[in-house]
Amino acid sequence: MRIEQLEYIAAVTRLGSLRRAAEELHLSQPALSETVRNLERELGVDLLERKRSGAKISDEGRELLPHIISVLDAVDRLRGAADDQHHISRMVRLGTVNTATVPLVIPTVREFRSSHPLTQVELVGAQQSEIHRGLFEGSFDLGLVNYLGGDDMPPGFETTELLRGRPVVCMRPDSPLAALDTVDTDSLLAEPLVVMRSGYVMHRFLHRLLRGRAPVFSYSTDGAEMGKLMVAEGLGATVLPDFSVVGDPLKRRGTLTVRPLAEEATEVLLVLQRRHAGSVPRAVRDLHELFVRNAGAYRAASGA
Repeated sequence: MRIEQLEYIAAVTRLGSLRRAAEELHLSQPALSETVRNLERELGVDLLERKRSGAKISDEGRELLPHIISVLDAVDRLRGAADDQHHISRMVRLGTVNTATVPLVIPTVREFRSSHPLTQVELVGAQQSEIHRGLFEGSFDLGLVNYLGGDDMPPGFETTELLRGRPVVCMRPDSPLAALDTVDTDSLLAEPLVVMRSGYVMHRFLHRLLRGRAPVFSYSTDGAEMGKLMVAEGLGATVLPDFSVVGDPLKRRGTLTVRPLAEEATEVLLVLQRRHAGSVPRAVRDLHELFVRNAGAYRAASGA
């Protein structure tokens, strides 16, 4: 006995004829009839009443119909449960260049946790190229990366812009740079700098800003979070997107402050990317939607 044999009987009953059932099922009428005959032989019951005018469910078939429907309902529940297991993943992996952590990433992950208590979220700090590779290979479900205004977006990804901001100079309040309303390039070069390593967008931006000139001293690090900690410890200043510093606990405590760059109009974009795929797990879709919604709320609150 095969499930499709039961589905065929249910279709004949619902539509009232073998011909109409064959049309709906995209089968030839002889093929449908032969499949039903095989089931009748197995059960030892004539499920259809065949006449010159056509075939319809027999009295014996109607008696067995509740059992047939019960089996089909159970199969539907099984398929639905299997579909849920596929779409509600127990782990969502997010690759991030560690930007907008406080104003966007943490609130989004917290909200996702309340609505998906059984799904773990793994946040992995990485460079943009590593995130792209992980998305292609399937080791990341989503990626948060930065671009500079005017950059081309890579093919093969679904890219959703979340935030736009400006580069700002991040420093301790006792830094000489904090006495300035805006920081020009010469002033920036006169202080030690904490620079993002090659492979980060802010490394590319700073290299373009300084036009190959070197600061008095510099450190290299990975990601905005480590950069802010190094600045807070007095190692120098750094340049980050403004949305990487908004709401930061170090800034709230007065350990960090920011100043705009003089005569600098470059925009920094924070985007959410995922690989183009026909089937996306429900948990990944839900986290993606939360990021988009919370980014919209952030833009509205900040007037961006």
